[in-house]
Amino acid sequence: MKGGNNEPFLLVALLLLLNGCQNPSRFQAAQSEPPADVDGLQAIFGANYMRRREFITLLGGAAALPLAARAQQGEGVRRIGVLMNLAESDPEGQARVAAAQQGLQGWGWSLGRNLRIDTRWGAADADRIRRYATELVALGPDVILASGGTAVGALQQATRTVPIVFVSVIDPVGGGFVESLARPGRNATGFTLFEYGMSAEWLELLKQIAPVVTRVAVIRDPALASGSGQLGALQAAAPSFGVELRPIDSRNASEIERAVTAFAHSPNGGLIVATSPSAAVHRKLIITLAARHRLPAIYPLRYHVTSGGLISYGPDTLEPFRRAAGYVDRILKGEKPADLPVQAPTRYETVLNLKTAKALGLEVPPTLLARADSVIE
Repeated sequence: MKGGNNEPFLLVALLLLLNGCQNPSRFQAAQSEPPADVDGLQAIFGANYMRRREFITLLGGAAALPLAARAQQGEGVRRIGVLMNLAESDPEGQARVAAAQQGLQGWGWSLGRNLRIDTRWGAADADRIRRYATELVALGPDVILASGGTAVGALQQATRTVPIVFVSVIDPVGGGFVESLARPGRNATGFTLFEYGMSAEWLELLKQIAPVVTRVAVIRDPALASGSGQLGALQAAAPSFGVELRPIDSRNASEIERAVTAFAHSPNGGLIVATSPSAAVHRKLIITLAARHRLPAIYPLRYHVTSGGLISYGPDTLEPFRRAAGYVDRILKGEKPADLPVQAPTRYETVLNLKTAKALGLEVPPTLLARADSVIE
C-alpha cells in the first residue's frame, strides 16, 4: 500500500464489511489502489454507495451525540458533601447551608452547572452523624463542608484524604482535627466558633442584666471536649463575679427539663447555655424552661434570642459559612487544607430581647442597652 493518507482504505474496508462483500477480487482491487475521492468509491460500489455513505454518516453522528453530551455534562462538575449537626427542619440550619451556597456562587460555582452538593443532617445525634460521615465519604466528594466538632471527628475517622472545611468548631487543635491553627497539616481546616476565654463575657453580661443572680446553671454537653473547656473557663471567672456554678448535662430533652426544674427550686438562679449541638436542637425547650421558672439566661448565639431568649453574646453564625465557601473554592482549584490556616470569627455581637426582659421583671441598664448590637422590642 502506498504511503500517505490511509483514510480512504479504512472507509472502503468498513463499507465492504457492512455490505458483506462477496467479490474478493473487488476488495483486492480496492486494497491495492485505494480511491482518493468519492467518485472512485462510487465506481467500486455503484449507485448504492452514496446512500450507504449517508447512512454511515448519520449512524456515526447519532452515536457521537450522546457521547459528546455526556462528556459535556460531566466536564467541570465538582461534588461537595455537606454534613450539618442540626436537623433538616431547623431554619437556622437551612440558613447556614444557604449562606454557604451563596458564598460558592460568588466564586463562580452554581448547582446544576458545575457543582453538585450532597447534604446530610445529623440533628445532634452522634450515631447518625457517624453514619452520614461514612455515607458522604463513599460518594467520592472533592471536598466536604462540616458543621461542628462531632461532624469533623466522624469524617476524619472515615477518611484522612478527602479535604474537609469545617465551621463552628471551638477547639480544633484540642479536638485533634489540626496540628496547629497556622499550619493545619492534615486534611481539615476551617473556621472556629470562639475561644474558651470569651466564656467569661457570659458571666459579666448575666450579672449586668440580673445583679441578684448568685447561682448559675451551665447547660453543656459533657460528651464534647468543648463543653468541658467552656465550663473550665467559666469556673475560673466565677469567683470574681460572686457566683456559684452548677453544670447541667444537655444530652436529651428529659435530662435538661429535669435538671433545670430542680435547679429552679432555689432562689437567685440564672442560666448560661454553652455551645453544643444538643443545646441548639433543644433551644426552644431551654427558652421555655427559662421563662417558666423565671430564670435570667444568656445564650451563645443570636438565634436563641430571636426565638425568645433574653440575651446572647457570640459570633455571627452565617458569615463563617460564606467565608468557608472561599476555602472550598481554593481546594477545588488545587490548594490543600493542610496549608490553609484556621481562621477565627471577625465579629461578635450582643443581642438583647427587651420583651423577655420585661416578662422577667428585669430593668436593663442603659450601659448594656448601649452595648447591644441588636435589640428586639
